[in-house]
Amino acid sequence: MTELNLEGLKAKQQKTWASGDYGAVASLIHPMAEETVQAADLAPGADVLDVAAGTGNAALAAARCGCRVTASDYVPGLLARARERADAERLPLTTEIADAEHLPYDDGRFDAVLSVVGAMFAPDQERTAAELTRVCRAGGTIAMANWTPDGFIGEMFRTVGRRVPPPPGIRGPVEWGSEARVRELFGDRVRDLRTTRREFVFRFRTAEHFADYFREYYGPTLKAFEALGPDGGKPLYDDLVALVGRYNTATDGTARIPSAYLQVVATRA
Repeated sequence: MTELNLEGLKAKQQKTWASGDYGAVASLIHPMAEETVQAADLAPGADVLDVAAGTGNAALAAARCGCRVTASDYVPGLLARARERADAERLPLTTEIADAEHLPYDDGRFDAVLSVVGAMFAPDQERTAAELTRVCRAGGTIAMANWTPDGFIGEMFRTVGRRVPPPPGIRGPVEWGSEARVRELFGDRVRDLRTTRREFVFRFRTAEHFADYFREYYGPTLKAFEALGPDGGKPLYDDLVALVGRYNTATDGTARIPSAYLQVVATRA
């Protein structure tokens, strides 16, 4: 795929993530960021970069550890929410607009680089991996949390993709949730790469509540419903409800949805 096509795709992605209210979804999954930051074992005073930070879950978790944190994202509205959250908690935080594939920082600038279900969505996976490692100092820490291909979110993306196919020639973001793919992407730029399969549990009143929530707030599903229109959207809605039914482990009529993700912690070589 040409650079021009990639840039066009990223412009579309920016609009997608700016739609809806990603903060409403991010607020549900903040425990993933806390787990990832704890696994990274950050030292107080460390210079930390959160890549594709969204509304700042990982950045704020690192700031609570006493780190000097920069939250970067290419969607200004998401960073504005991160700024509001930092101010509310009286946590120091720098926010900067930046593309995960073209980070505007010197080589080895940070002691640690984080990304929680963020950088995995950049279309050029190889370039993203190169940037995550480039801006981390030798001996520094790279820590990520990525949805897995075989978990609930991976299946949700495939469910949506059957109704609204993704752009051709782009590798799926959930490949970042495969240990083999992560090792391939980072290669010899890191050492001591450790992966742990973890589980986050979404909880909703019903399967329909989940479908309604993600249709309204989560940019990728919101845009899929918009593309399908009212008539085409009904089958997708039914697909999502059925998907929740297959994963639901609740026995009281509510929805309890275990969702696998891969926690990655590595040392910059």
